[in-house]
Amino acid sequence: MKEKKSEKVNDNSLDKLTPREIVAELDKYIVGQKNAKRAVAVALRNRMRRLSISSEMRDDITPKNILMIGPTGVGKTEIARRLAKLTNSPFVKVEATKYTEVGYVGRDVESMVRDLMSAGVQMVKQEMQKTVTAEAEKRVEDILLDLLLPDRTKKSADKPQPAPVVRPMGTFAIPTEGNTGSSLMGTAIQIGIPSGARPPAGNTKEVKEPPREEEEQKPAEPNPTREKFRTMLREGKLEDRLVEITVNQAPQFPAFEMMGANIEDLESSLSGIAGFFGGGKKKKEVPVKRAREILINEESDKLIDRDRVNDDARARVEETGIIFIDEMDKIAVKNERGGGPDVSREGVQRDILPIVEGATVNTKWGPVNTDHILFIAAGAFNLAKPSDLIPELQGRFPLRVELDSLGKADFLRILTEPKNALTKQYVELMATENVEIEFTPEAIDRLADLAAEVNSSLENIGARRLHTIMEALLEELSFEAPDISPAKIPITVEYVEEKLKDLVKDQDLGRYIL
Repeated sequence: MKEKKSEKVNDNSLDKLTPREIVAELDKYIVGQKNAKRAVAVALRNRMRRLSISSEMRDDITPKNILMIGPTGVGKTEIARRLAKLTNSPFVKVEATKYTEVGYVGRDVESMVRDLMSAGVQMVKQEMQKTVTAEAEKRVEDILLDLLLPDRTKKSADKPQPAPVVRPMGTFAIPTEGNTGSSLMGTAIQIGIPSGARPPAGNTKEVKEPPREEEEQKPAEPNPTREKFRTMLREGKLEDRLVEITVNQAPQFPAFEMMGANIEDLESSLSGIAGFFGGGKKKKEVPVKRAREILINEESDKLIDRDRVNDDARARVEETGIIFIDEMDKIAVKNERGGGPDVSREGVQRDILPIVEGATVNTKWGPVNTDHILFIAAGAFNLAKPSDLIPELQGRFPLRVELDSLGKADFLRILTEPKNALTKQYVELMATENVEIEFTPEAIDRLADLAAEVNSSLENIGARRLHTIMEALLEELSFEAPDISPAKIPITVEYVEEKLKDLVKDQDLGRYIL
């Protein structure tokens, strides 16, 4: 019998995608790199196969993490990003170089799991908000009518309470157990409660007199003015009318560093303290159109179950989450080891190892297990080699895929074949200025030839070279487009030669435009 958890995660069309269909979807956006696409397609399909087997064996099947090796600009990041969008999976891209070894000031490696959980919560939250949009819009309509037609008999609302003042007072050290000589460093904080701040109204002892039965049974009389405004509101005639709304504002705390504790959990606790004393609210005057967007978000948050959001997000992250670790080669240590930064880089590898192997990371949404999260690492490895990584970490990335460098034929396909090809993007951008441009096949061929030529003579930055060449080609036209519209300009091979003649004549100039 399948567990309810797996049914929840598998409640989409992902299980219907075969590896061939996954590769076909990736082909719409990424040119070439057949081996890398096949590897991620098989890894993804195996994850779905795992969810379909018995629970006894399911826990023993771990994902086959992938190490992509290839120069910059060949599609490593794009493959992982498109894969996550295709599967509707929580996805986060991180750089291995921004993490530091435990004991140094900086981000710890566990923060990548917290970032992934944050992405999963936002994804599930947005999906649930769509299911309550109709009810939220109905509530917001009444709220807007109350703002447009305030009830004079009601007392004015109390002013929002000031948020507590939080400031660091100094650092302290707590010795660890044993005679190791080490200690945990922390920061003492002072929380000042402003005068007049009080707990929420729910804690007051004042008891209101219950309404009489006659008043409860008496139906509310329709207000002709209110119904007239309701009709105008639905027809969009009041979109520019200004209304004053009270919005929730995240409390701003001073920036300070802390060692030996989870800074994200501390900020969450301080935010809770600010909310308890009524802080974090302010009034602002906005048009009805903007007020509707703000109020719909707030009402949707009230209608969804936060606990269910957290539970569903945690299940989705643990079963289908993808973490893409870029710049993996930058933390590889060569064999001839010395002192200095190499020690710290190897320390980062050892800190990443338990996360990839499988560990439980505490987050403010609850503990997250990383046993079945798919890790995709990538790097150019032009100075270091994959074998320079520590052996334990190498073993956790059993699948290695080498991505090919891009040549003229690849650039030609990138300019024409993908769904969001560069030439199509610039055609649409110029169309917004009422300027129609059309690339001839000869011009596109010349652009691909130039990109391959500059990459071979200067630094090879892959497909990103096309962006610099296209910008140099259309820089003047983009500047003058508002002044010459409407116009129709063909992009011919002569046009390409004229605009890029400096780049063709002097390759050294290319060093200053990448």
